[in-house]
Amino acid sequence: MTRASIPDAPSGSLAVVFNDDRGFEAIGLWDADSPIRVRVLHRGAPTPIDQSHWDHVVSRAAEGRGSLDAAGTTGWRWLHGEADGTGGLVADRYDGTVVLKLYSTAWFAHLRPVVAALCSDPRVDRVVVRLARTVTHAAAEVGLRDGDVLFGPPLSGPVRFLEDHLAFDADVVDGQKTGWFLDQRDNRRRVGDWSAGARVLDVFSCTGGFSVHAAAGGATSVHSVDIAGPAIDAAQRSMALNRDRTAGSEHRTTVGDAFEVMAACAARGETYDIVVVDPPSFASRDRDRDRAIRAYRKLTELALDLLTDGGRLFQASCSSRVGEDDLIAVIDAALRARGASLSDRGVHGHGIDHPVTFAEGHYLTAVTGLVHHRQ
Repeated sequence: MTRASIPDAPSGSLAVVFNDDRGFEAIGLWDADSPIRVRVLHRGAPTPIDQSHWDHVVSRAAEGRGSLDAAGTTGWRWLHGEADGTGGLVADRYDGTVVLKLYSTAWFAHLRPVVAALCSDPRVDRVVVRLARTVTHAAAEVGLRDGDVLFGPPLSGPVRFLEDHLAFDADVVDGQKTGWFLDQRDNRRRVGDWSAGARVLDVFSCTGGFSVHAAAGGATSVHSVDIAGPAIDAAQRSMALNRDRTAGSEHRTTVGDAFEVMAACAARGETYDIVVVDPPSFASRDRDRDRAIRAYRKLTELALDLLTDGGRLFQASCSSRVGEDDLIAVIDAALRARGASLSDRGVHGHGIDHPVTFAEGHYLTAVTGLVHHRQ
């Protein structure tokens, strides 16, 4: 499509996509403000995009997440963008509060039917909207502000929810993303399952998800490290919320740069049975990829310096630009550099509420294994 041929239509207009034989291929939302011009909503036979369409999208997605409620979890992703036919929009549920995160101006004209579909679920008593920085200015022009309550009572503070029967608070107005990082739920459970009797280091601990699961799993001690003081404060509150299951674990916290804190711990001769390395995305753009790989490599080496022989490494990448093969290569290179090996290797990704229906949608990779130092 040349610039001269780009339709002069407002964002949110319905756009029909035809195949080479001029047959119907898909229908989507026209996004005049993004390089992604059409956000596909539906493929196959033609269908009206009306309230019944959104009711079907929302109910179908909820059915796919039903097992989470049965597992004592009331915080999960309800709509996962392109994978659920809502490209440019995600919806996360925290007990009775649903948070919509908008990454495209195309959704402004369609919020009413989407909210109505979500609110048809009797468990929903509030809907909050969060705005990506790229759409904040345009949103103000239509009367939307980040953190607005679109349905239900006003907020008086963080929203409490359950993850595997553990209680957490999500700051759905000022917190990162929609208030919590739901995509690591399965991996947090894994760390908890491995933690009985272990000394655990959790770097980039954020608000303490891995730390709490480790303590609840029977860790003798947990060391949470994050550069943000408010995140460490939140981790301490999360521990206190679950005191009945975490009281047996000593919780130590450090506010500081993970690279520097890990190096200082190693210099003091500290060792751990489990090291969790879950950094933010180091490669939000293609040109950041090489720098990100160097950072992941350094983190692996620092983690290896802190692990006991037979200790478990957990290392994650949340960037599709540093995928599974890249992360495995990084870890293997660091192992060779340290003269170590990895057994019981596992590679893990998203949970069922973050379905992957296309290659680019696979952004989360976690590699785990038992580290053996050469004697």
